[in-house]
Amino acid sequence: MLATLIAGFAAGYGIAIPVGAVAVLIVETGIRSGGRAAAAAGAGAASADGIYAAVAAIFGAALAGVLTPWDRPIRAAAVVVLAALALHGLRSVARDTAGAAAPWSALSGQRDLGQSGPRPLIGTAGRSMRRTYAAFLGITLLNPLTIAYFAALILGLGGTGTDAAGKTAFVAGAFLASFSWQMLLAGGAVTLRRRLSPRLRLVVGIAGNGMVLAFAAVIAIGLVARA
Repeated sequence: MLATLIAGFAAGYGIAIPVGAVAVLIVETGIRSGGRAAAAAGAGAASADGIYAAVAAIFGAALAGVLTPWDRPIRAAAVVVLAALALHGLRSVARDTAGAAAPWSALSGQRDLGQSGPRPLIGTAGRSMRRTYAAFLGITLLNPLTIAYFAALILGLGGTGTDAAGKTAFVAGAFLASFSWQMLLAGGAVTLRRRLSPRLRLVVGIAGNGMVLAFAAVIAIGLVARA
């Protein structure tokens, strides 16, 4: 069982570590919205990896043929979701810029709090924390890289015939590996948030959302090329 646990860790880190749209969004959310938002985002992404690992371990190669026909619809959905999130983030950056230019209050010597401060990519208070988790769960489930990775994993695990304990160890290892990496990203984002000036946060917001929009464009170009 130790071997399958290690294999799960390897699978989890294998999908979590490569820099992609989800990683960029977690960091950008942490920088703009704080540690709780980044933790919720990372937990959502890790949960999606755990779900795919469970599917791979339980169903194996029997599910590989089912995934293939859904490749194009999933990629198309990913384009829409990533583009929508990037554009929403860029609009938030634009509002931040407008708020930063607001005049200072003559009474308090500080800008109106309603007009300043970073606006989150996805809300972070109360129920918004659950929405953040759900949003990143959905983003990761729709991420073509995640799907392709675990589809290959499904094929690889098809003939292993591991018992229930081994499959549980594999899924636990994959989830814990992904979760630990996402939390590392979240912690790094919080550290950057504390050190970056408001102006640099705006730059990071533009760059991060621009990268996500670029990821969406690459996926879209691939779909057109395959048509």
